[in-house]
Amino acid sequence: MRFFDLIPAQFRFAAVGVLLLMVLAGSAALAWTVQDWRYGRELERQARLQTDTLNELYQASAAVQRTEQDKRLALEQRLQNKDETHYKELTDEQTKQARLRDRLATADLRLSVVLAATDATSSCSVSTTATTGSVVHGPTRVQLDPAHAQRIIGITDTGDQGLIALRACQVYAKQVSGGGD
Repeated sequence: MRFFDLIPAQFRFAAVGVLLLMVLAGSAALAWTVQDWRYGRELERQARLQTDTLNELYQASAAVQRTEQDKRLALEQRLQNKDETHYKELTDEQTKQARLRDRLATADLRLSVVLAATDATSSCSVSTTATTGSVVHGPTRVQLDPAHAQRIIGITDTGDQGLIALRACQVYAKQVSGGGD
């Protein structure tokens, strides 16, 4: 006895239809499952590619950042060295000027100027003859008052400091603009 013999004849056609419908539903579910697996694998592959691409971009960006940071650090080091050099020049010049002012103040050193007019008709009352102990046989010279000499040294000191600062600014601008040494 078979399974279809147990089902009445009027329901056999419906049973075959239900059975056929169940087979079709099962195959559709199987097709959906297979399709889901394929799409899942494709999405996984795309996600992996995107992750790899993002990782490469991150590494390239990090390398560029490291290069730029190294350049900046090298520039900062060069500027620091130049700053130290200019600071040393400035302090050396200030020391030299201070020594010169001290020598002028103690009368160890006297500043003198050459007179422009040495004729006898000028109103200058300075003697044109060399003093005792002097071996100057050239144009007439006059010693400056120590206070005036101090002011002149102060002016030249300020000028020297300005020139050193200008040179430091020029080197800084050259370094920062990429001109190098």
